[in-house]
Amino acid sequence: MGQTIEINRTTVIDKILMIDTDRSLAGQDGESFGGIEAARRATTFPGRLAVRIFEADPQIDHVFVMSNQVSLRRFAGWTDDQAAAISGAVSEFFRVYRPKAG
Repeated sequence: MGQTIEINRTTVIDKILMIDTDRSLAGQDGESFGGIEAARRATTFPGRLAVRIFEADPQIDHVFVMSNQVSLRRFAGWTDDQAAAISGAVSEFFRVYRPKAG
């Protein structure tokens, strides 16, 4: 149930990962979260997404969601595998469960 969010592009610049999606996840003002506790206090989709991201990688210390883009800071920098894992968490955000194989 739910639709997969298509990832149009990911870009890494130093400690920042920018994920560009095919749909809007927040308003034009955006929402910023400096940690999981701040994200847990939010009742919005960006807050819920930020919680999922912080849980997926504890080394992420900042999440910003604006329109169709998610920007994340990870002090240790990014490997391709880490960027792919977080992109997957964003992509599956609206999925409630995965369809059974076969």
